[in-house]
Amino acid sequence: MTMGEDKGGTGTRAGRLTPPDWLVKGLLPQTAPIPWAAVARAAVALSAPLAIGLAAGKPMYGALVSMGALSGVIGDTADSYRMRIFNIAVPQLFGAVGVTLGTLVYGEGWQAVVAVTVVALVSGMISSIGAVASVSGLLLLLNTVVGAGLPMPEPWWKPPLLLSLGGLFVLVLSLLAWPLRGREPERAAVAAAYASVAELFASAGTAAYDEKRQAVTQSLNTSYDLILARRAHDHGRSSPMVRLLAQLNVLIPLVEGAAAAHRYGRASRRPEIAAAVRDLADAVAEGRSEPPELALPEPEGPADRAVDTALRYAATVVHKTDPDPYNVDDRLGRPAALRVRVRRVSRDVMLSEGSWRYGLRLALCIGLAQSLVSLVPVTRSYWVALTVTFVMKPDFGSVFSRAVLRALGTAAGLLVAAAVLSQVPRGWWDVPVMMVLAALIPAFSAKGYAFQTAAVTPVILLLSDVLNHQGFNLVVPRLVDSLIGCAIALVAGYLLWPESWHTRIGDRLAAAVAETAGYVGHALGADEDQGERVRRRRHIYRDLSSVRSEFQRALTEPPPVGARAAAWWPLVVAVERIVDATTAARVRVDHGAEPPAPAEVTDIERQLRELAEGLRSNVVLVKVRTELEGDEQGVLAPLRQEVKAARAIASPERPA
Repeated sequence: MTMGEDKGGTGTRAGRLTPPDWLVKGLLPQTAPIPWAAVARAAVALSAPLAIGLAAGKPMYGALVSMGALSGVIGDTADSYRMRIFNIAVPQLFGAVGVTLGTLVYGEGWQAVVAVTVVALVSGMISSIGAVASVSGLLLLLNTVVGAGLPMPEPWWKPPLLLSLGGLFVLVLSLLAWPLRGREPERAAVAAAYASVAELFASAGTAAYDEKRQAVTQSLNTSYDLILARRAHDHGRSSPMVRLLAQLNVLIPLVEGAAAAHRYGRASRRPEIAAAVRDLADAVAEGRSEPPELALPEPEGPADRAVDTALRYAATVVHKTDPDPYNVDDRLGRPAALRVRVRRVSRDVMLSEGSWRYGLRLALCIGLAQSLVSLVPVTRSYWVALTVTFVMKPDFGSVFSRAVLRALGTAAGLLVAAAVLSQVPRGWWDVPVMMVLAALIPAFSAKGYAFQTAAVTPVILLLSDVLNHQGFNLVVPRLVDSLIGCAIALVAGYLLWPESWHTRIGDRLAAAVAETAGYVGHALGADEDQGERVRRRRHIYRDLSSVRSEFQRALTEPPPVGARAAAWWPLVVAVERIVDATTAARVRVDHGAEPPAPAEVTDIERQLRELAEGLRSNVVLVKVRTELEGDEQGVLAPLRQEVKAARAIASPERPA
């Protein structure tokens, strides 16, 4: 290895040691816009309760309300107003339960250890349900730890009430614009989906197509999540939500046409296509309903005809004032009733090996943290368990990198906290200081985990000082406790578990390949159920999107996990290209191309299932056939080549 090479994520440049790549990735700020509305809400939500508490002579009450508001600010991440209610209100309910349980076992020694450990198990298990459940589980455990480690005002109902008031205050602030902008988030999401499809057509036939299609997948995921969540509570056929859903659904044929145009059509030489889709995006965003004026070139071949038909159909639906002009169905299916979803989720959580495994890991770490502070005197001991909770959240990224980044972020935040606690007198000066510090939380959270930790740390310390009046003496214990918590999470939550040394990309990719095989058989077989075909394709792209997220998470792990994860990337791209090639073949058949022979479809489906089985076994034993049966001039020729390429990537001769 030469001097300039990088081994295990570290290396030398110009004779000097450089930090590992996974650490550099975590410390680089993400390029995300500052959410100014959230910045303003955070400044008001955390400073106003302090001011009211000081004016009423109850600064402790004001600090508790601000703590509840802090949880609401961190959880206020949804675009849809309706989803904000769930994202803020539901976790606050769990937080109220948590602080009540913690208050009941405060000062009870080992009873508190057992209670907090059991809550950690429950918190970890419900965190696997979804985003709202994850935040709810987090707040349940956090508030239990705080209630068990910090003296709260009497009687027992005051702490949950005050914390809930803080969350309710954030919710009210976030919903102030709802009467004026009630449907704007959903409309903006649909318009963004159209804009992403326009960029997809502009990149057809170029190397940028794959990246643009990933952006389309993410945009469609976001739009469908918003629209279908709203439609679950809106059963009328004349609602504006139905019109938005119709506008979103007619994008599906356009996306399918783009796959065909990328391989066979002339979309890259027909800028009128991308321009027309951009005009549709503007029409959706502005709510225009004037008749469409499309000046499109004459189509040539099945792929161009598919794009032309889909675009004219989309233009008609977008500009119709009737909310559902052709009784467009909810192609991905509407959400089941709440009782059905609760029953289904409860069954999945109780029977899921993954939820039990993570719950036990979290319970072990929290139990060790609580046991340690019960045996060894530690100042403000609840900070140890709080650190473990934040580091061990599975949907926040890598446990290892989060532990390191949290330690670094805490150290940076303590520098700010030390200046505030040593120079700013307690009292009314806390209000403007809190206003500034709180405003930094949403701004820094968008930049990365270490930046969020650095912003939250001085806020928590300032609120803790209002409750405990320890001033600068809080700084050093906070750092020590955070380092202890990070060490517990690293050892008991990471190093001791064999799964930490392996990525989950292979298992998830195997499932996606198996689903792709089913999609090939359905899309190119005799079944004419277009809705089912669309649902299968969208489900596969969602799964591949989660694989990409897991890939990004794994890259932040230290060697050898990060290097192993990087080896999966070519196969992830290959599977996405197989799905695109399948869609393109189906589109061509629908617009005049010769249908494939059933034996060809069965052969491709069998090869994909073999590949999936090889990936599940972690030892890919598929053999790459040099000659694949089928007409080399037929509609399936590109698909066969993509399948052959995927199997070659995973073959023993070229191991992943």
